[in-house]
Amino acid sequence: MTAKEYLKQARNLDALINSHIREKEELQHMAFSISSPGLGERVQTSRNTDAPYVRTLEKIMMLEDRITAEIDRLVNLKAEMLGAIEDMENTEEKLLLKYRYFEGRTWEEISVLMSVSIRTVHRIHGSALQNFVVPV
Repeated sequence: MTAKEYLKQARNLDALINSHIREKEELQHMAFSISSPGLGERVQTSRNTDAPYVRTLEKIMMLEDRITAEIDRLVNLKAEMLGAIEDMENTEEKLLLKYRYFEGRTWEEISVLMSVSIRTVHRIHGSALQNFVVPV
């Protein structure tokens, strides 16, 4: 795995967690807006007597478990990544990697924060990726 692929893992995992959170919120909205079942004359074709929202609540609980596990994984990954970045010698490279991969800043924002041109930001980034050692 390349340094760039390794460093992008945290951003991708964070996006996945946020996607799951949005899905959970949609399910919660559905669970609380489901109307009560009609009690008119109907032939029941299945043995499932649970209210319709019960299945939705089960899905919400499963998603919450998944989100918790992914957050734990993200915290551990970020700690590992931060340790690897801190082991680097060049302060500018450390700073750039933190801005880009931990804070999700754009090249333009990094340029302003570091008081250098965008071209210099890209040069430092390339050098940082070459000097970064992916933990085993």
